[in-house]
Amino acid sequence: MTEKTSRGSGQQADGRPGGAAAPDAPVILSNKAGSFAWGVLAERHPALIQQVRDAFPYGRRQHGALDALLDEITHGVVEPLASSDQDHGHWSEWGHEHFGRRWFDIPFLWAESYFYRRLLGAVEYFGTGPWQGIDPFAPFKQAELLGAAVDEELRALDVLPDTPADERAVALLHASLWGNRADLGFRVAAGDSALGDAQPGLVVDDSAALWSLLPEGAPSTVAVVADNAARELIPDLILIDHLLDHRLADQVVLHVKPHPYYVSDAMTADVVDCLRRLTRAPAEAGRIGGRLWEAMSAGRLEIRSHPFFCAPLPYEEMPDDLRKEFAAATLTILKGDLNYRRLVGDRLWDATTPFADVTAYFPGAVAALRTLKSDVVVGLEERALADLERSGAAWRTSGTHALIQVRA
Repeated sequence: MTEKTSRGSGQQADGRPGGAAAPDAPVILSNKAGSFAWGVLAERHPALIQQVRDAFPYGRRQHGALDALLDEITHGVVEPLASSDQDHGHWSEWGHEHFGRRWFDIPFLWAESYFYRRLLGAVEYFGTGPWQGIDPFAPFKQAELLGAAVDEELRALDVLPDTPADERAVALLHASLWGNRADLGFRVAAGDSALGDAQPGLVVDDSAALWSLLPEGAPSTVAVVADNAARELIPDLILIDHLLDHRLADQVVLHVKPHPYYVSDAMTADVVDCLRRLTRAPAEAGRIGGRLWEAMSAGRLEIRSHPFFCAPLPYEEMPDDLRKEFAAATLTILKGDLNYRRLVGDRLWDATTPFADVTAYFPGAVAALRTLKSDVVVGLEERALADLERSGAAWRTSGTHALIQVRA
């Protein structure tokens, strides 16, 4: 994996279809002090190590491993996994050109991914001892899921049965998009803007194209690749219920991570926790939870996972079995910032580069629902980009802006 490549039309080296011609775009590194990527490695990761250390009564061995990881990411060079680790071979292949270099000098996406793999190793998540399989991020997920804010958001669902179907669809899509930034987007109160009104922070809105791919009653399978657990996953599940209940999809396949990743990424256990949170809630939230539980029992909602979801690679390099799954779906919806970075490539694209060009390799119709939390963005119109740049705000990384992009 090189640090700078070009995309060309035609076919790639392995024979897969390539994307439309696009200018070179450098891979994002973390070696520019003050940049977003630098801040993640220099500030966020050290803070996370301390938070994980404080969240569990780990012993001396884990504390020593966490201390060593902190020293390595701040002062040392990237070290390989131990040869005894079960995934040593994969990471050796993926990182052979990065080992021995400063963490800040390797591709940002790879460095982030490897940091989380090393963090799991430090707390012995993959070991054979008593800490095996203990999610180091579980306390953060549970605190959010069981918080009072979720109660309020679930109560807001009671307006849904009386909301016109088209407005309900828009509200649920926006709730899934904005995730934990919005109180699910379901509020309908006197004097408020209609649910279908444009969102001021929505820089691209291809929602009409998304809905056009899912005509009511037509046979369809929708793949949803989840992002975060807890308050983001709940509106994702509610959107899935809408797709199934209104016959916009015969089946929904929810793809989650096979193990903890990026602090709060969703795994199967997190889906179950959210379903229980819904089913135990009163009124409309409980009814939605019951329908989803039944849909899982009937096979209309299926959870799947794949090791690739925790790999430091773009979707362009997805394995054939996952490619076949997405090719068979009527629509694949990718949630969140990390999935977006992997979809278009974690590069400093010209923001007006067409979304369709950089996703031409994807094996079927694809939609990205993403709140902007990193530097990567494509598919903006010239005027919109100029307005955003003139604003002086950190619109690319602050989470205040979002997009819905579709390539049919």
